[in-house]
Amino acid sequence: MRSGHRKPHGRTVSLAAGYTAFVPAPLPPAFEWNRELVNALSAADRAIGRLAGESRRLPNPHLLIRPFIRREAVLSSRIEGTQSTLTDLLAAEAGARVARDSADLHEVTNYVRALDHSVKKLETLPLSLRLVRETHRLLMTGVRGEAAAPGEFRSTQNWIGPPGCRPETATYVPPPPEAVPDCLQHWERFLHDESLPPLIHAGLAHAQFEAIHPFRDGNGRVGRLVTTLLLVERNVLKAPLLYLSAWFEATRPEYYARLLGTTAAGEWHEWLVYFLYGVAREAEDAARRIRTIDRLMLRWRTQLTTGKSRAPETVLELFRENPFWTTTGIARRLGIAFTTAARAIERLQAAGIVSPTGDAQRNRVFCATQMLEVLERR
Repeated sequence: MRSGHRKPHGRTVSLAAGYTAFVPAPLPPAFEWNRELVNALSAADRAIGRLAGESRRLPNPHLLIRPFIRREAVLSSRIEGTQSTLTDLLAAEAGARVARDSADLHEVTNYVRALDHSVKKLETLPLSLRLVRETHRLLMTGVRGEAAAPGEFRSTQNWIGPPGCRPETATYVPPPPEAVPDCLQHWERFLHDESLPPLIHAGLAHAQFEAIHPFRDGNGRVGRLVTTLLLVERNVLKAPLLYLSAWFEATRPEYYARLLGTTAAGEWHEWLVYFLYGVAREAEDAARRIRTIDRLMLRWRTQLTTGKSRAPETVLELFRENPFWTTTGIARRLGIAFTTAARAIERLQAAGIVSPTGDAQRNRVFCATQMLEVLERR
């Protein structure tokens, strides 16, 4: 597929209200398979191969899925303006009191719930508009965007631009509501088209979803979440350890500019190269974090003095999943006595692996600070 002269990927329609909206053409678009794109795809594939190799070395790669998903939830939500950190989320899940705005934290928690639910659904069902709506419902229920009809495609016009702008002055006006069903049907059909390499497929699908903007609010988060689901469905990795929001958040102005370029000027080649570069970077980053965590766990095991009980080593593995735990939470999770969990925590404290996060004596939260630093590191 080669691009000729640059032109919009779709058509502009004039609306009675006095402004224009954009209706994207169905996927796939024409784009140039040149050396730059082929090299970007090869680099991304190689990086994913290295990540897959790192995950295969782990005794249980699923232990890392939880913190990786939560990191993605925090960063994807941050693109939309929330201020919660990964530390806030992990500490709150362990039962610690967090000073952060509870509304922000609720939005991030909803993202985790939506992603967990959707990944599990993919074990038995294909990615579809129905699953996208379910994902949006879980994401938007009970948060500031709840007025955006959680789980329902929009029946009103929306637009993208600076705060306070109107459709007439917006940066981008998505298709009018009456055109959304047809756009989504074409998009869903493309989801099931496996003729393109999975990473190219995911990049095209993400950009098109953002162009359609089918919900009143929450489109960015759902679109990034759908990208993860596509990569899971196409078996890009056996365990879902690759997430792209860190790349999009770090390059936010370019992210928005590249998305706009696909609709305004058919710049699919530029978008795909940018997208694939992000895949390669985040796959390398994930592999690096896995190696660092592996080395950290190995060092911690050697720090633990030998004893009759294996409980400290078992408890230690939980801190790979979340750097914050209470003794009660450990006992409940492992199905062991509170006193056994407490003695294990004492051993971890004595080895300098964990420390209490506050002065409270009852139900104290313990943190493995070095593990937290690895997960929080940009």
